[in-house]
Amino acid sequence: MGITRICILGGGTAGWMTAAALSNKYSSLGFEITLIESDAIGTVGVGEATLPHIRMFNQALGIDEAEFMRATRATFKLGIEFCDWGRLGDRYIHPFGDYGAPVDGIEFHHFWLRLLQNGHTSELDDFSYPVLAAEAGKFRMPGPDVSRIGSNFGYAYQFDSGRYAKFLRGYAESRGVTRMEGRVVEATRDQQSGGIASVTLDDGRSASADLFIDCSGFRGVLIEGELGTGYEDWSRWLPCDRAQAVPCEARGPSLPYTRATAREAGWQWRIPLQHRTGNGYVYWSEYISDDDATQQLMSTLEGPATADPKQLYFKTGKRRKLWNRNVVAVGLSGGFLEPLESTSIYLIQEGITALIELFPTSADMERDAAEYNRRMDLGFDRVRDFLLLHYVATQRDDSPMWRYFREMELPDSLSEKIEAWKSRGYVQRYEHGVFLPPSWIAVMAGQGLIPQGRDRRVDARPMADVIQMTDSIAKQSHAAVASTPDHGEFLKRYGAVDPSIMDAAE
Repeated sequence: MGITRICILGGGTAGWMTAAALSNKYSSLGFEITLIESDAIGTVGVGEATLPHIRMFNQALGIDEAEFMRATRATFKLGIEFCDWGRLGDRYIHPFGDYGAPVDGIEFHHFWLRLLQNGHTSELDDFSYPVLAAEAGKFRMPGPDVSRIGSNFGYAYQFDSGRYAKFLRGYAESRGVTRMEGRVVEATRDQQSGGIASVTLDDGRSASADLFIDCSGFRGVLIEGELGTGYEDWSRWLPCDRAQAVPCEARGPSLPYTRATAREAGWQWRIPLQHRTGNGYVYWSEYISDDDATQQLMSTLEGPATADPKQLYFKTGKRRKLWNRNVVAVGLSGGFLEPLESTSIYLIQEGITALIELFPTSADMERDAAEYNRRMDLGFDRVRDFLLLHYVATQRDDSPMWRYFREMELPDSLSEKIEAWKSRGYVQRYEHGVFLPPSWIAVMAGQGLIPQGRDRRVDARPMADVIQMTDSIAKQSHAAVASTPDHGEFLKRYGAVDPSIMDAAE
């Protein structure tokens, strides 16, 4: 094979996830993997919430779950609570699991819609075990039979991303990855291909490679700074352009879900870890100043701040090519979409997975790059649409930002999806895309977007049978939660709690 030397530029979550995954797959084949990072250059380091896909990533590396959770001070996550998005005072949870279960090949939510459209009061949350468990502050592992109530759900983690990067660094270095400390100041191009031949560090050392992975964050040192790839600006759809992040002392019980609360000019996150709570405010600078954003964020913390707020600036969008010549951009160097649905680490993971599946076998990478870019473009587009859905499926018009979204012209891909739901409760299934129909249903129904029609096949059942069937599922869901242990207690029994935290609590 012609490609055996890989250079990863940048550490942090993206860099060390890439190094860990590539070392797991290729170190035994004699590949040379080098990661360059500088302690003098900070990382964004605020991505603390994840999607269930991270479990598969860790499992593929052979990582012990409890050990990983202790090292990163992680908590379990059953979903995301959204407050004040549809209307002020509203709240719902987007769970990692289905509502009810299909009946005779018909999605369960159509039976729920029949109840509503016939004047019955019924909450969709009553048919979701992960929603009910999250609200009760409880957690247990899914059972083996996914057809059973209390087993048809997934879970993710809320963890310290800096500790995760450190954990993966140990994993990668133990498998032969070489770390070089320093800052890249120059890149040398291959005269024949136009790709990157080598990079030079500030101390004069150089590193050559066949393939470069750019994990240098917003700067995009190679993908943009050297290759000038270009950037697709999506701020007309997702205009929030700044964020502030600050940790605070954890107060109260450990909760197995993340919270996103809509504000007049953006939204605020709350992410509970074992040792602290992560907080942040994502906002549109046209409608709120940095000082006012800081004041709003700090005044709503549940406990004393444990650090000063960190200011972030960004422009939502993505590179025109995430793989250009022999450079692949992974993480923030490839694009940024606000972390409303915890997709940042997922997009890193998807980029790594696609790279491994399409790993080039020669210096001619054009076809591999074209397929990689097609796949990643699709992933970014569909995450963008799902995030935008939260802003436009709303009755809010109490501030200029919300009025902007009420008047927005949507991407056709999102407009078609919303219309299909509104007219007959249909949710289009993607062959590729992170968010499955239950996720779309959770947001649209949770924010008050209720269909006018439904799948007419549900009318073949007598109404009394529909009521009995839905009541039975609701009772089973509540009963399953009643027998589920407290989240904090489960963490301790599972061996997932850092001993120093337990000692401090005692």
